[in-house]
Amino acid sequence: MRALAYLLLSFAVVGVLVLLLRWTYGSGKSLVARRPRTGRADEYGLLVAVAAPADAAEARRLAAALSTAGLRHTVVATSDGLRLMVWPADEGAARDALRRH
Repeated sequence: MRALAYLLLSFAVVGVLVLLLRWTYGSGKSLVARRPRTGRADEYGLLVAVAAPADAAEARRLAAALSTAGLRHTVVATSDGLRLMVWPADEGAARDALRRH
């Protein structure tokens, strides 16, 4: 009788572990999506802010100027507002292109 109890308990423990591992290493789909976190302009890794457009239309216009100059860029919504970001090596050229614009 005691051996049967230990056997059932062992199966129960293994079953719980299997469920926990499937949940941990599952498909990565969560029932609750995380809210995106907006950071400061200096929290975006190597990217450097070269402009602070007032609105999305100005951001598109400035981004088009950088694209015309052949510079890689991205527009980021930071906690301080929109920022136009470039790689550090392109910072000088980006500032020149925006001044000419």
